Amino acid sequence: MTRAELDAAGIFDPGLRQSYGLCRKINARHGKTFFLATRLLAPDQRPAVHALYGFARRADDIVDEIDPRRTADQRRIELNTLATQFAEIAMSGDPVLAAVRHTAESYRIPADLFHAFLASMRMDLFVTDYPDRAALDRYVYGSAEVIGLQLLPVLGTVESETAAAPYAAALGKAFQLTNFLRDIDEDLARNRVYLPADELAAHGVDRELLDWCHHRRRIEPRVRQALIAQHEITREIYEYARGGIELLAPRSRPCVATALTLYSEILDRIAAADFEVFGRRAAVTTARKARVGGAGMVRAWLARRSSPPGPRWAEASRRASTTLESPGRE
Repeated sequence: MTRAELDAAGIFDPGLRQSYGLCRKINARHGKTFFLATRLLAPDQRPAVHALYGFARRADDIVDEIDPRRTADQRRIELNTLATQFAEIAMSGDPVLAAVRHTAESYRIPADLFHAFLASMRMDLFVTDYPDRAALDRYVYGSAEVIGLQLLPVLGTVESETAAAPYAAALGKAFQLTNFLRDIDEDLARNRVYLPADELAAHGVDRELLDWCHHRRRIEPRVRQALIAQHEITREIYEYARGGIELLAPRSRPCVATALTLYSEILDRIAAADFEVFGRRAAVTTARKARVGGAGMVRAWLARRSSPPGPRWAEASRRASTTLESPGRE
């Protein structure tokens, strides 16, 4: 992580600087589109976003890392340990947890958002199918919507966070539903289906037919129709979420607009491939990311020149430099 980012965020403790630096490396290695969008934020905002990503990645790796030697119970214990260490950082010394705890304290991010995220991660250990939209929505709230809500204090708003919260949650949901469509083949390899069973059944699709597509690496007409319906639902959520961008602080809008554009274009790639999601993975090209990201960078630079940080950032910066100590200290 650059010195400028850490200095701008008011993070001067050597231990915390190392912790945030590690989170930035994790985001750069695994985040890709998310990391690109983060570069459009003001320097003082970036460390917090890297920390939040690092924590989410840590939990996700416990759940999704394929290792036949680790049982579901062992993974559950690891998640519970992570939750305990998050709550009692002095007992941990884990640099990722030190950074995310510091971010949560600095921006006063409610602890229940982290608890809800970990609860959904635990569901991944034992839940393999979702009978209806309500059941899936319960999972998606913790796995994705809370991420948007965690980021909201970092992004800042022109009105109350309460007014912007539904849109932030919706954008996290849209990103997650996009993942479910893009990664259906990969998820089946983990014995999971993140699509409502009753909505699939309306098109004559069940788990057996999805497995047939997975093993043969090709789509089946009934599955295609079911995915088209899911695609339309996800597109509508993007359109709703787009309406919340104007509620964000001006300096944060280019970042979120860029992320929305690039991630929603994954839906375009899926449709352009006629929903052939088995044996291939839809992606936005590097050239397209560069074009959209470059335009966003210009908008972000102009927004930062005309819209300096507000009082919420100043308070967070002050707290960042005075309220918490480096990892492992008593």
